[in-house]
Amino acid sequence: MLKHLTTEERRVLANRSALKRKNPGKVRLCVFRSARHIEVQAIDDAKGHTVCAASSKEKGFKGQGWNISGAELVGTAFAERAKKAKLGAAYFDRGGYRYHGRVKALCDAMRKGGIAI
Repeated sequence: MLKHLTTEERRVLANRSALKRKNPGKVRLCVFRSARHIEVQAIDDAKGHTVCAASSKEKGFKGQGWNISGAELVGTAFAERAKKAKLGAAYFDRGGYRYHGRVKALCDAMRKGGIAI
Protein backbone atom coordinates (compact mmCIF):
# COMPACT_ATOMS: atom_id res chain seq x y z
CA MET A 1 0.00 0.00 0.00
CA LEU A 2 2.32 2.77 1.19
CA LYS A 3 5.54 0.76 1.13
CA HIS A 4 7.56 3.54 -0.51
CA LEU A 5 7.04 5.77 2.54
CA THR A 6 9.00 5.64 5.76
CA THR A 7 7.34 4.74 9.05
CA GLU A 8 7.42 8.39 10.09
CA GLU A 9 5.74 9.55 6.86
CA ARG A 10 3.03 6.88 7.19
CA ARG A 11 2.35 7.98 10.77
CA VAL A 12 1.95 11.63 9.71
CA LEU A 13 -0.49 10.64 6.95
CA ALA A 14 -2.47 8.41 9.29
CA ASN A 15 -2.74 11.17 11.90
CA ARG A 16 -3.82 13.70 9.26
CA SER A 17 -6.53 11.42 7.86
CA ALA A 18 -7.79 10.69 11.39
CA LEU A 19 -8.01 14.43 12.08
CA LYS A 20 -9.99 14.95 8.88
CA ARG A 21 -12.46 12.20 9.83
CA LYS A 22 -12.99 13.62 13.33
CA ASN A 23 -13.41 17.26 12.20
CA PRO A 24 -15.54 17.32 9.04
CA GLY A 25 -16.36 20.75 7.69
CA LYS A 26 -13.70 22.54 9.75
CA VAL A 27 -10.67 24.35 8.41
CA ARG A 28 -7.30 22.70 9.07
CA LEU A 29 -4.44 24.82 10.46
CA CYS A 30 -1.37 23.08 9.07
CA VAL A 31 2.08 23.95 10.39
CA PHE A 32 5.48 23.39 8.80
CA ARG A 33 8.68 23.86 10.77
CA SER A 34 12.21 23.77 9.43
CA ALA A 35 15.52 24.59 11.06
CA ARG A 36 15.27 28.27 10.05
CA HIS A 37 11.60 28.98 9.36
CA ILE A 38 8.06 28.25 10.48
CA GLU A 39 4.92 28.44 8.35
CA VAL A 40 1.21 28.04 9.02
CA GLN A 41 -1.71 27.92 6.63
CA ALA A 42 -5.45 27.46 6.92
CA ILE A 43 -6.64 24.83 4.46
CA ASP A 44 -10.26 24.19 3.56
CA ASP A 45 -10.19 20.52 2.58
CA ALA A 46 -13.78 20.51 1.30
CA LYS A 47 -13.01 23.19 -1.31
CA GLY A 48 -9.36 22.26 -1.70
CA HIS A 49 -7.81 25.68 -1.28
CA THR A 50 -5.81 27.75 1.21
CA VAL A 51 -7.83 30.36 3.10
CA CYS A 52 -4.89 32.32 4.53
CA ALA A 53 -1.25 31.76 5.45
CA ALA A 54 1.72 33.28 7.25
CA SER A 55 5.40 32.45 7.11
CA SER A 56 8.67 33.63 8.57
CA LYS A 57 10.01 33.71 4.99
CA GLU A 58 7.99 36.86 4.27
CA LYS A 59 9.62 40.24 3.93
CA GLY A 60 8.63 41.59 7.36
CA PHE A 61 10.07 38.62 9.28
CA LYS A 62 13.60 38.81 7.88
CA GLY A 63 15.80 36.63 10.13
CA GLN A 64 13.12 36.01 12.78
CA GLY A 65 11.69 32.54 12.32
CA TRP A 66 14.19 30.26 13.93
CA ASN A 67 13.27 30.90 17.58
CA ILE A 68 10.20 31.05 19.83
CA SER A 69 9.77 34.82 19.58
CA GLY A 70 9.77 34.54 15.77
CA ALA A 71 7.10 31.84 15.94
CA GLU A 72 4.97 34.11 18.14
CA LEU A 73 5.28 36.91 15.55
CA VAL A 74 4.13 34.55 12.79
CA GLY A 75 1.21 33.38 14.98
CA THR A 76 -0.02 36.93 15.64
CA ALA A 77 0.30 37.83 11.94
CA PHE A 78 -1.67 34.74 11.01
CA ALA A 79 -4.38 35.56 13.56
CA GLU A 80 -4.85 39.01 12.02
CA ARG A 81 -5.12 37.54 8.52
CA ALA A 82 -7.54 34.86 9.71
CA LYS A 83 -9.80 37.50 11.23
CA LYS A 84 -9.86 39.38 7.93
CA ALA A 85 -10.72 36.12 6.13
CA LYS A 86 -13.51 35.45 8.69
CA LEU A 87 -12.09 32.07 9.63
CA GLY A 88 -14.63 30.00 11.57
CA ALA A 89 -14.04 26.77 13.46
CA ALA A 90 -10.59 25.29 12.89
CA TYR A 91 -8.44 22.44 14.16
CA PHE A 92 -4.68 22.29 14.56
CA ASP A 93 -2.68 19.87 12.42
CA ARG A 94 0.81 19.92 13.89
CA GLY A 95 2.11 17.74 11.07
CA GLY A 96 3.85 15.15 13.23
CA TYR A 97 5.84 17.74 15.18
CA ARG A 98 5.80 17.54 18.96
CA TYR A 99 3.65 20.16 20.67
CA HIS A 100 6.43 22.11 22.36
CA GLY A 101 8.85 24.94 21.59
CA ARG A 102 8.12 26.85 18.40
CA VAL A 103 4.99 24.86 17.51
CA LYS A 104 3.45 25.54 20.92
CA ALA A 105 4.44 29.23 20.80
CA LEU A 106 2.84 29.55 17.36
CA CYS A 107 -0.41 27.92 18.53
CA ASP A 108 -0.56 30.00 21.73
CA ALA A 109 -0.02 33.23 19.76
CA MET A 110 -2.85 32.28 17.39
CA ARG A 111 -5.15 31.65 20.38
CA LYS A 112 -4.22 35.02 21.91
CA GLY A 113 -5.02 36.62 18.56
CA GLY A 114 -8.57 35.29 18.72
CA ILE A 115 -8.46 32.06 16.71
CA ALA A 116 -10.56 29.28 18.24
CA ILE A 117 -8.51 26.10 18.00
